[in-house]
Amino acid sequence: MYIKKDKPRIHPAIPDLAKDLKNGNIDRREFLRTSTLLGLSAGAAYTMANNLTGIVNTVVPAANAQTPKKGGTFRVSMEVQEMTDPSTFDWVQKSNVARHINEFLTITGTDNVTRPYLAEKWEASDDLTEWTLSLRKGIKWHNGDEFTAEDVAFNFNRWLDPATGSSNIGLFSAMVEDVDTGEKNDDGTPKMTKRAIDGAVEIVDDHTVKIRNKQAVLAIPENLYNYPTMIVHRGFQGDIGKENNGTGPYQLADFAIGEKAILKRTDKPYWGGEVYLDEIHYYDHGSASSAQMAALASGQVDSIYEFDIGSLQMAQNMPGYSIYEAKTAQTAVCRMQVTQKPFDNKMLRQAMMHAIDTSIYPKFVFQGRGVSAEHHHVAQIHPEYFQLPPVKQDFEKAKKLLADAGYPNGLEVTIDVGNTNGPWQQHTCELMKEQLANIGVTLNLNVIPSSKYWEIWDKTPFGITAWTHRPLGTMVLSLGYRSGVPWNESMYASAEFDAALDKAESLVDVDKRRAAMEDVERILQDDAVILQPIWIPKFFAASDKVKGLEAHPTQYHQFHKVWIDA
Repeated sequence: MYIKKDKPRIHPAIPDLAKDLKNGNIDRREFLRTSTLLGLSAGAAYTMANNLTGIVNTVVPAANAQTPKKGGTFRVSMEVQEMTDPSTFDWVQKSNVARHINEFLTITGTDNVTRPYLAEKWEASDDLTEWTLSLRKGIKWHNGDEFTAEDVAFNFNRWLDPATGSSNIGLFSAMVEDVDTGEKNDDGTPKMTKRAIDGAVEIVDDHTVKIRNKQAVLAIPENLYNYPTMIVHRGFQGDIGKENNGTGPYQLADFAIGEKAILKRTDKPYWGGEVYLDEIHYYDHGSASSAQMAALASGQVDSIYEFDIGSLQMAQNMPGYSIYEAKTAQTAVCRMQVTQKPFDNKMLRQAMMHAIDTSIYPKFVFQGRGVSAEHHHVAQIHPEYFQLPPVKQDFEKAKKLLADAGYPNGLEVTIDVGNTNGPWQQHTCELMKEQLANIGVTLNLNVIPSSKYWEIWDKTPFGITAWTHRPLGTMVLSLGYRSGVPWNESMYASAEFDAALDKAESLVDVDKRRAAMEDVERILQDDAVILQPIWIPKFFAASDKVKGLEAHPTQYHQFHKVWIDA
């Protein structure tokens, strides 16, 4: 199946992708994204795209371009959270500290193209069920051990073990199967669990790992840069902060939850080339945008993790600082647990959805920024997005659905609001409260501290939960809506939805995959599992003396090439 290493194998789907690009059936970005997923190097993909389109992307150095300077400390305001097991990380902020210590098999850039990282390359079988990962040689862990296939297999096996509690088991759902535990649920049905399929992970040699799926999956390389897929040492005991053993250029020198995380560059050679900063300091000024902005304005830090729309004017008026804005698929979903009353009633959920006019949220919540959402958690910027007919606000239809659900006189419900990434969540729910009142639904807001919300986010019957950007819609759907996966906070379980998502994930042809997503999006929207009003923009600011920064849509920090022009 595989050609010798001295003659790189071209996946048979790539010529079809090239034809589609040349004929204008797909755009350049989609060609680059998909061809690199199928194992073509980024350089070869860009060259092929240039030849096919006649468009050559060149970077001309500015006349006053500066040479990076080595040394200095980069100070960032960001929440400093508990940081133990990367496979169970549930906040990007945790990974931003850790990703300078431990690394990933792949890396997805700000251009949405996934490239090799700890894995030097990968190859997919013709049917996309087997993926062979070839690892870089010569990489050392901080303790002196060589990075090998044993490390990678160790991580995959942990992810696929339900006892670990990793969200990755949903992301790699094609590598697991449902099995009967022999026990019964309260309703008498068999109690099921998940386990890795036979042969899911195979060590081929010291630097080669093969993974197998029970059906075709296109997005394996992109899945490997999701933040809980950080690679730990094969001897990992469960606390990344205390063990402090990675392949990255930094180690943790000081750490206190809620206060600070101090990273210092190791004195060992780094496999990834020159690293400029001596130290990276994270300081916790809280999650409030105003507090982070105040720390920046007073010179306590050089950059902040994010600020909300309410601080935009302040940021614009700060001389010597630049604003970075990312177009993202970040959002928050008002999700209902379909196993708990009254949200176990599909017609009730549909009534609430038809009372919502999502078109007003960008204007009233984000000053005209952001994009209206469509209640199915696939964004317009996702390459597989299929445009469904819009869900129109229809009070009469909503009232009839409510009456058919058994609530002709309306009802009262409460949503838990943690404002976990800004007060815009509360503003969104307040706007929703006004809209739902038109059909007789009284929406009460239970506003709680963000830390308290994260204690109940997967337990509350009705809550608004922030979800970060993923480069593919199928990724977030696999994490959040597949039956029985750890991050399925709505408790939604639909064999029809799972099968439709399986099909969409298996297709290389862009048009076919987009067409398959029609069923995926429609099923989730029709079942009205979530009320999703808006896709939000993301902002951060930094001092102009900080060079090499980029706005990543997932707010990932990768400061290996950042430097300070003191």
